[in-house]
This record gives sequence, structure tokens and C-alpha cells, in this order.
Amino acid sequence: MDFGLKGKRAIVMAASRGLGYASALGLAREGCHLVICSRDQARIEAAAETIRRETGARVKALTADVSSASEARRLVDTAVAEYGGLEIVVHNAGGPPAGETLAMSDEQWQKAFEQNLLSFTRIVHAAVPEMKKAGYGRVLTIASSSIKQPIPNLALSNALRAGVWGLAKTLSRELAPKGILVNVIAPGRIDTERIAELDQANAQKSGKPVDEVRKASVATIPLGRLGRPEELANLVVFLASQAGSYISGQAIMVDGAAGNAL
Repeated sequence: MDFGLKGKRAIVMAASRGLGYASALGLAREGCHLVICSRDQARIEAAAETIRRETGARVKALTADVSSASEARRLVDTAVAEYGGLEIVVHNAGGPPAGETLAMSDEQWQKAFEQNLLSFTRIVHAAVPEMKKAGYGRVLTIASSSIKQPIPNLALSNALRAGVWGLAKTLSRELAPKGILVNVIAPGRIDTERIAELDQANAQKSGKPVDEVRKASVATIPLGRLGRPEELANLVVFLASQAGSYISGQAIMVDGAAGNAL
């Protein structure tokens, strides 16, 4: 299938590893021109070089903190300067620390708010005017299955990811008349470094070996395995493409049927 993405301009945030990297690689394979970012310069440069080598795509790598309004603006300005415009944004931000509600400090709440929710508003503010000019817009945000079913010991993520979903739903209706589509991708347990970190945190909290914690978690997934990053990236490509042109305001789970919420 031709997804109609050749030559489209895209920003993918937090793309040095995990789901952000897989999403960038998937879009590059379809011919998108990319701006990718991370807080780690060495890792984002290495990611860009690998994507260029594997796909031949044009990729600009930046070091950026996605929670900063000026950095969001710089990402968009870079896409316009490098490629002449922007059609696609994949908002992605590292998950906040694990922990129960009362164990989280005001500083941790504030940082999670800026990193996960405010970063979404800021990139949308910066990107939407360029999407209007281009006559094509796709805003995607990678959240968490917790938007449908809160996850124990992830108070910060449960609260802030749900806020992202509420905002995305609101934006989908506000931006639809402009032809800009907004959707949330909600991963369950995908085999990334983030999941390994959460397994380690849960092992420490429970006093159980990390392998035992992971095995018990996988047992709750009807498909019987962790997801692969590229399986989520396939959905990113579809929703960014012409093929997904009548889908907006949706939160789509990628969780191997693990969730039990309607």
C-alpha cells in the first residue's frame, strides 16, 4: 500500500530510543523527511545516522527538552528551515517516575506536568500554523494504556497521560475543520527500556526478583508476549498517512488485548 507519505515533513520527539525511535524509523521508510530530538546528543545523532543508513531518508537531529516552549518552537522552525514546512508531529515524552500518589513531591508533579502534558500543548501551538499552511496535518501523541485503565504504582503517569487524552479529544474537534487530525496511541507493555525500568521499580517495591515480576506481567497479556516497538510504529505510520484520513479524536490501544476497559 502507498501511504502517501513520501516527501511529508515530520517531527518525532524523544526519538533516540524505544517507541520514538521506532516511529521515526517507520516514517522514514515511507519517505518522510524528519526532525528528531532527544535530550541526549550522542544518542540522537546515532539514531539519526542509523535511520539515514537504513532508509536513505533526510533526518535532522536536535538536542532538545520537549517540556520547553522555546524548544518546541525551535523544532518547528528547524523543520520549516530544512524542508520548507511541516505536516506531521509525533509527540512523545519519557514517562515520569514510578510511585504512589502520596510519595510524589510537588517538584515531581510539576516536572511530570511540564514533561508530559504541557509539552503537548506547546508543540501543538508551534506546529498547527504550519500544518494549516501545508493543507495537511496529523498530530499524534504516544501516551499509555493508563488513559483507559490506571496502572498501580504509576500515579504521575495515570494523572498526566489522562490529561493528554482529554486535551487530544478536545483538539480533535477544534482542529477538524482545518483538516488536522489528532489521535492518541496508547501502548501497553512494549519491549522497551522504559518497561525494563518499570519492572525494576516494581521488583524493588515488591521485594521480588525482576524476572519474576516480568513473567507475572507477561502472563496478564492474552497474546502471551510483550509487543515489539515496530508494531506500534506501524500504527503511527497508518494514522499519519492518507489511509487514516477519517480517523480523529481516538485513543487506540496497542496492548495485546491486556486492557479490560471499554
